[in-house]
Amino acid sequence: MSSSDSYFAQSRLLWKPAQPAVTPVELLRQMINRKHGLQLANYHDLHKYSVEDYNFWLDLWEALNIVSSIPPNPKQITTLGKFPEIPVWFPGARLNYAENLLWRNSDAIACTASGESGVVTHYTFRELRRLVRRMAAALRVHGLQVGDRVAAVVTNSITAVTIALATASIGGIFSSTATDMGTDGILDRYRQITPKFVFAETEVVYAGKTVNLLPKVSAVINDLADRGLQQAILLPSARTNKEVYHDINQAVNLSTFLDTDDGRELTFEQLPFSQPLFILYSSGTSGKPKCIVHSAGGVLMQTMKDQQTHMGISAHDTYFQYTTTGWMMWTFMLSGLACGARIILYDGSPFYPDLRTYLKFIDKQGVSVLGTSPRFLAEIAGRGLKPLEIGSFEALRVIACTGAVLTPPMFEWTQKEFGGDRIHLVSTSGGTDICASFVTGASSLPVYAGEISCKSLGMKVEVFDPSGNNIEHTGSPGELVCTRPHPSLPLYFWGDPSGEKLRDAYFNMYPGIWRQGDFMVVNPATKGIMILGRSDGVLNPSGVRFGSGEIYSVMEKFTDSLDDSLCVGQRRPQDQDERVLLFLKMRPGKKLTPDLEAQIRTEIRKALSARHVPKYIFEIEDIPYTVNGKKIEIAVKQIVSGSNVQPSGTVANPESLKLYHKYRDLDRTKAKL
Repeated sequence: MSSSDSYFAQSRLLWKPAQPAVTPVELLRQMINRKHGLQLANYHDLHKYSVEDYNFWLDLWEALNIVSSIPPNPKQITTLGKFPEIPVWFPGARLNYAENLLWRNSDAIACTASGESGVVTHYTFRELRRLVRRMAAALRVHGLQVGDRVAAVVTNSITAVTIALATASIGGIFSSTATDMGTDGILDRYRQITPKFVFAETEVVYAGKTVNLLPKVSAVINDLADRGLQQAILLPSARTNKEVYHDINQAVNLSTFLDTDDGRELTFEQLPFSQPLFILYSSGTSGKPKCIVHSAGGVLMQTMKDQQTHMGISAHDTYFQYTTTGWMMWTFMLSGLACGARIILYDGSPFYPDLRTYLKFIDKQGVSVLGTSPRFLAEIAGRGLKPLEIGSFEALRVIACTGAVLTPPMFEWTQKEFGGDRIHLVSTSGGTDICASFVTGASSLPVYAGEISCKSLGMKVEVFDPSGNNIEHTGSPGELVCTRPHPSLPLYFWGDPSGEKLRDAYFNMYPGIWRQGDFMVVNPATKGIMILGRSDGVLNPSGVRFGSGEIYSVMEKFTDSLDDSLCVGQRRPQDQDERVLLFLKMRPGKKLTPDLEAQIRTEIRKALSARHVPKYIFEIEDIPYTVNGKKIEIAVKQIVSGSNVQPSGTVANPESLKLYHKYRDLDRTKAKL
């Protein structure tokens, strides 16, 4: 087993706060000390308190100024829930999610919508509230009740935000997918939740190309018509803003639907903290996705905590999270409104017409908090672009990165190229499963290259070995577990009344303890965290366990030649041991030469160890990703190990999986190559 020294060999101090005492997380610590007569000295003391005393969540409720008609009872923070692993939080409290996002009823800008066209449209909080009022009125006229599902196949737009908040104001349950998802992928989700209403785009533009969605939308509506669908609402063309002629049964255009608005005032149903709000979905890369039901209070409290307390987002900020409506980060982004911030809604490809145009947009809009991914940052670096030669990025103060492992070299590059000491680089890891972060950054803590700064407040994250022992202090890697409940645990899976599927997904390895499925290690010196990849895809040659993220970190040194990489283990039925395969997608005009392969092997041996060097390295035409931009390792591992994997609708490039079938018989494959 590798020592902690090998994991953190590239760690070095990149950033430290200029005034830590006035950061939001420190103000929270000081408030809690005053309120309870405590002497919490630093962030780690605060975190310890937050995972040992449920009063922390009452303190947080107060600090976040959550709007409610009935506040929580301090004598009863939780009660027994439907499943023993998942308690009911704040019984008796009453609130509305949408009311908490629309509290700022003023002429300050709430949302800025833009995309490939370059047209920018601003919507004030007052205007957003008017849009939500009209949508909610129409939904009520058509019979939307508390608990009814509203589904959407929509772009990241003001209309999508309006539908979500209108649904939440009534107490409906909202669920969305991105427009690039295939028909089967959409139906795999919506057949399970049987929505009463479906909103759908009819025509979108992506990467400069107009895509007619009517055939796909028609197939979805016709299928759901037999499963309780009452009304489908078709949105105008994203290109022309004109409504499209159609002859789809049970479908009306948006203007027709909104014309049923009877003028009633916007009212916010006061509902339990645990009222279902969103249905999100597991990736489902090799099967039907699980429908994860999230509570209104849990999502509100956890996302506000991550944004307001950890990232310091306030009414002075402009928050831009690049996302589609099919990723949990879209629901996460919405809470920027609850913090009083302006949020940017971007529809389209960041690469069209080119990356320079996209970066100029970020600069010109005065984005102060940018949410992005390691893959996107690697693209900028790999193309040789210098952000500060494109724009000043004067407003930018936080870059929040998630979705994959941010390697030490990319930490270094991002910090340097976006402004040095004035940029707080926050690497986070959480999940669709909890709609929040397990580990994240804090504006009062230093940042080290390759390390996530801390465990998120209220999240009792530990590192377990296969036997369930906490090995965090050893600096050895293990399973990311959360050993204490928190408010954004999923309420249940839709269609899983016994909880069997939910337990199998999260509580099967360590009974009663949440296992996230990530492989992580903690630096004993800094308390910083590295996520080493999915634990299902942990590489284990000759009993040496390590994560693919360690290999990807070394691959960052070869971005001039490499476009992307995929590292998986192979163990077929006839194999005595697992061996590691590294697949490389080359940049245009580049080839995997024997010299380059030798350099890669040398660098892996030098940076990690001889035991980390892959058995085989291959050039590959493409690497599979989910529609949310996550690299698909486990399906490839299954394929090269002999399984027949049928890709689901969540695979963005399903044809790429066929490229890996020939590597099942490696002796024959190597002979041909």
